[in-house]
Amino acid sequence: MQIRIERRRSVPTWMVIISTVVGVAIALLFGALLLSWGGISPLVAYRAMLNVGFLESYSFSDTLVKATPLILAGLAVTVAFRMKLWNIGAEGQLQMGAWAATGVALFWLPPETPKAVMLTGMIVAGMVAGGIWGWIPGILKARLNVNEIITSLMLVYVALLWNSYFVFGPWSAGGFGLTAPYPRTAWFPRLLDLADQFPEVRGMTVHLGVILAIIVAVILYILFRVGKWGYILNVIGDNPVVARYAGMNISRMIVTTFVISGAIAGLAGVSEVAGAVHRLGDNFSPGYGFTAIIVAWLARLNPIAVVIVGYLFGGLLVGGDAIQPAGISLMIQGIVLFCVISADLLTRYRLIIERSPEAISEKEAAHVGD
Repeated sequence: MQIRIERRRSVPTWMVIISTVVGVAIALLFGALLLSWGGISPLVAYRAMLNVGFLESYSFSDTLVKATPLILAGLAVTVAFRMKLWNIGAEGQLQMGAWAATGVALFWLPPETPKAVMLTGMIVAGMVAGGIWGWIPGILKARLNVNEIITSLMLVYVALLWNSYFVFGPWSAGGFGLTAPYPRTAWFPRLLDLADQFPEVRGMTVHLGVILAIIVAVILYILFRVGKWGYILNVIGDNPVVARYAGMNISRMIVTTFVISGAIAGLAGVSEVAGAVHRLGDNFSPGYGFTAIIVAWLARLNPIAVVIVGYLFGGLLVGGDAIQPAGISLMIQGIVLFCVISADLLTRYRLIIERSPEAISEKEAAHVGD
């Protein structure tokens, strides 16, 4: 007997949506079983996560702050995944973007620099650094056909060690794994800055990064829908053989796509350090670049859906801080990814069970003998 999988000729949109919902539901159920096994009430845990992440007075602001780097990093990997380029290194590109922004804020521009100039310099530097970190696996893939999963993932650890060297070394504040705080000119504008005029926004730390994330999402949505670059990217991702016969420069598109993906991930790093933590630390990111892979997958590589899913995962991170142990939210994220991918596989493919010719012959022979 042989078992093989065969791709379905067509999959209705409603089936894809239902499979995603079912996958998430199964993940939550499985998570509930694990929580019960660990002596934690699933209802209490899920209720606490829901309240803290979405229903309390400051939930919207806190969740948006957590969601911003997730959305930007999710958009970054979406760009690469659309072309079937598996950029697993968004976390490293995010780290390098944060490093470059820190260099501008603390060392490369004076603190009295006008806020608009300072923030523009930080954004540009962060996107350039992230783009360079994306260019490396892109050029290796285009010129030498090196597996981009391996190179992009390995560069994550290079970036982490790079940042560790600086925050514990020449950029350290007192020998700790932190830089000095940024000057106020290097802080993204926040809602709470308007508290004197609008008391109702007092305490809300949502910042400019959210607007940047939405702008990037809208631009990518338009490019994917009507832009030439988005069309070429989709064609190469769907069928590189046809794209090559059509005269498309696949190598150049690979490099360009990786650079753009890395630049957006670098912007995610800038957003986090300029909008939330206001300094570079050794562990300023809890793995936003890796969680972004789940966000992009759940959003089906739709930029607008990435914003929605990113917000939901931001709430999961905020709500996860309300329960112990602290790794529960990460565990649920992993279960969700596994269940959604499994549901997607069963939706887009079907299992074919075939009996071997020998088994068929033996059965026929036995039938003839009867």
